[in-house]
Amino acid sequence: MLDTRWLGSHLDFHQVLELQNTLVADRHTGAIPDTLLLLEHAPVYTIGRTRDQSSLRDPAGLPHEVVEINRGGQATYHGPGQLVGYPIIDLRPQGKDLHAYLRTLEEALIQTLAGYQLDATRRDGLTGVWINQRKIASLGVGVSKWISMHGFALNITPESLPPFQSITPCGIDGLTITCLHHESSGEPPVREVGKQVAGHLEGLLAQW
Repeated sequence: MLDTRWLGSHLDFHQVLELQNTLVADRHTGAIPDTLLLLEHAPVYTIGRTRDQSSLRDPAGLPHEVVEINRGGQATYHGPGQLVGYPIIDLRPQGKDLHAYLRTLEEALIQTLAGYQLDATRRDGLTGVWINQRKIASLGVGVSKWISMHGFALNITPESLPPFQSITPCGIDGLTITCLHHESSGEPPVREVGKQVAGHLEGLLAQW
């Protein structure tokens, strides 16, 4: 069972992070089932806890706040027009395999995009989801006592793209970031796409 919650749009990053921490503790004690939070953030940049923060380029000159968090990876952006998903999942029954978990998240996104007639793929040695050479979704997870937090960001509308130009997304020079509306003939709303991701993720988790 996956308890999916749509939290809304333009949500403050710090408030949602506090909620994640509470739910992680609840999941560890068994007070809640595996849970997926879906939302759109207010504009914010995040980066993993790393000494190399060159992907931020000029942190003082960025148009939005930068938050350092306990996930892997370099800088990315979250904001309106982007579906953010935070799965609070107990990885212990799955064998504490973080790599397999990341591949499961990617697969849920790939299956979702296939529903919009998009041939999304992985790229060897890189985490995330791509359409040809363009990145449409980023992943960055953290774990606490083998309960997952943080998760994925899938760009849906063109509004989600411009702030990426101020950073080096994921630390990859020359990376082109795209969104579902640019790649698809339709323009599904963020929440609709979230429902599709949740359904695919629940199905994949049921196979563990």
